[in-house]
Amino acid sequence: MRGRLLVVASVVGAVAMVGVSTAAATQIPALSTWASHTPPAVTVDAVPPPPPERVAIKEPAIRPVRFTLVAAGDVLPHGPVVDSATTSSGYDFAPLMAGAQPYVEGADLALCHMEVPVVPPGVAPSGYPLFGSPPEMVRDLALAGWDGCSTASNHSVDRSFAGITSTLDTMDIYGLGHAGTARTADEAATVQMYEISEGDRTIKVAHIAYAYGLNGLSTPSGKPWSVNTFDADAADAAPIVAAAQAARDQGADVVLASVHCCVEYRTEPTDAQRALAEKIAASGLVDLYIGHHAHVPQPIEKLPGGPHGHGMWTAFGLGNFLSNQHPDCCTVHSTTGVLLTATFDVDLDGTVTVSVEWSAVTVDRGDHHAMHVLTDVPNGVGSLSQAEVAARHQRVADAVGNQATERTIP
Repeated sequence: MRGRLLVVASVVGAVAMVGVSTAAATQIPALSTWASHTPPAVTVDAVPPPPPERVAIKEPAIRPVRFTLVAAGDVLPHGPVVDSATTSSGYDFAPLMAGAQPYVEGADLALCHMEVPVVPPGVAPSGYPLFGSPPEMVRDLALAGWDGCSTASNHSVDRSFAGITSTLDTMDIYGLGHAGTARTADEAATVQMYEISEGDRTIKVAHIAYAYGLNGLSTPSGKPWSVNTFDADAADAAPIVAAAQAARDQGADVVLASVHCCVEYRTEPTDAQRALAEKIAASGLVDLYIGHHAHVPQPIEKLPGGPHGHGMWTAFGLGNFLSNQHPDCCTVHSTTGVLLTATFDVDLDGTVTVSVEWSAVTVDRGDHHAMHVLTDVPNGVGSLSQAEVAARHQRVADAVGNQATERTIP
């Protein structure tokens, strides 16, 4: 399925193909081999007639293009998480995230939320309160099948502008798309697009991302475009709606909005959070709202509005994907999160129909921060008993609500 996806980087003109192995590429002989080769002599009579011209014909699309998206909660590598990933030669986060990999690899598009910046070269990683992730975190997200990440969060400038640059440079190296922060004004104005092709149709999927603030820090001086922010207290959806309109103007068939907001550790959205989502839905420009920051699962609901008036599925908060949060620091719900699976059908007239499913995930702090999909381990795993697995699953189910269907197999 991944062969259908093209990541169009937010830097104009740069593209990277996802899901195509370079190992199988045709090997071209060295130039010296050709230079020493003398072709055999031929006569005119020995030259065969040219073959008939072959014209490639693409079959017209006769049905909607269907693709799937998987989105995850906060990637928050606290110091103990980094310790669990430490090896004799560096860092390896892949074993920590292996539990989600079958779900990620099976999607046409997989988007994470890289909540913290990558440390600039030569700088040691750090945890709370001013985060700095090892670059291996990004590498291992890419190896696990993620195609891109939102990067706008309250921690975006923890490492100042150098951290923004390091984060996006690292994502470029490993072929990940990114939305929410930028290195230049031109990059900020260019919407991150993903292209999914089927038959003679190519669907352009835009990803936009915004954060409510920067933990009291300032946007880098002279670079107001470096982080996308909005006023959450005022439920000011205008910047997000404007970005969605820009995405449509740049040719997007589908628009995904990642929103980092509003109050932590609440399983219910605040009034301002709900008002913000309702305004975005009412704009008719956004197909799916993906919420972050609360660090706990929150409801998944279909709000009135959306493109063509078909409603906008809203995941108010996906909780944590990878973190060290636990009941003693935060709340019992912070040990869990949601993998969101959305299926999009794009009709011939451009109408988009969306359906969503959710899967409950958790991190086992007692077993090197291994992350698991809870329905995959009903009998317990690592340091988690069967009863604890059931309790965590029930908390997620209660928080998510009953509007969306649970997905229990990859």
